[in-house]
Amino acid sequence: MTTALLIIDVQHALCTGEYECFEIKRVIDNINDLSAAARDAGVSVILIQHEEEGSPLAHNAQGWQLAEGLETSPKDLRVRKTTPDSFYQTNLQKLVPREDFERLIICGLQTDYCVNATVRQALKLGYDVVLAADAHSTVDNASMTAEDIIAEHNKDLAHLTGSVARIDVTRTRDIRF
Repeated sequence: MTTALLIIDVQHALCTGEYECFEIKRVIDNINDLSAAARDAGVSVILIQHEEEGSPLAHNAQGWQLAEGLETSPKDLRVRKTTPDSFYQTNLQKLVPREDFERLIICGLQTDYCVNATVRQALKLGYDVVLAADAHSTVDNASMTAEDIIAEHNKDLAHLTGSVARIDVTRTRDIRF
């Protein structure tokens, strides 16, 4: 089974200051553990960056840059996106064609936006998905804490299945490449 690791939107603007996601240092540490294991196993690591004109995530702005502390490799692949769905109008499907890749391990930011949209679209496209339960995060919203949002998404996404694919929600330490 060919696998790829998708690291979504671990960018400066979402890891510091006003938009800093819940327990971001721990989340980045878990993502670094996943990416190191993936690279050791020869698994493709894909860094996905959101961009939005006129915002802290404007292309090439400081906030758009990958977060300090996120470990990368020159061999990592990169995807730029403008919507929460990492597949929509990007080159991601060319990097992980369904005929060559069966499983995507997904982590990153933000749980209730880009992580959620990408997990659901990957399932719809027929990929088996492993969501790293402790390697995604978000911020509080008007009605829920970030911790509750993360827990709710872990629970809800674990119950989704497609006609040919599934989603597993697994802690970082239990993910195998």
